[in-house]
Amino acid sequence: MKSVIPWHTDHQLDQLAGQFEHWRQSRLHPGERIPQRLWEQAAALARVLPYSRVAQHVRVSPSDLKKHMAAPHDASFVASATSPPFVEVPPAPAWSPTTATMEIELERPDGARLHVRCPESSAPVAAVVRAFLEGAR
Repeated sequence: MKSVIPWHTDHQLDQLAGQFEHWRQSRLHPGERIPQRLWEQAAALARVLPYSRVAQHVRVSPSDLKKHMAAPHDASFVASATSPPFVEVPPAPAWSPTTATMEIELERPDGARLHVRCPESSAPVAAVVRAFLEGAR
């Protein structure tokens, strides 16, 4: 069975690779150690993605990454790496088949037509009809 990897983890891996690249280009000397925060982020992603893929993408040794994965990790980053942001979607209005509806068809002398189908309790319908009829003047 093939595992499904959420798109947001792939996106985070790309962002982390960019952070590693930025660090490599801006470090003061070539022998400088990789900052702990980058290792922690890589280790957190390697807990939800294959560690070899993470290591290859950020260009570090897979064995070094495994060592950092064994170290205690920052739970806040793991939570953000594994769960997408919450977005509340309001429920769609329930249209039951028992709801009484009205249907109005109008035609002005200039040939314009209006067809309205809505619940009987729709108050703005009168305003729409009035505006349609006054548009012929």
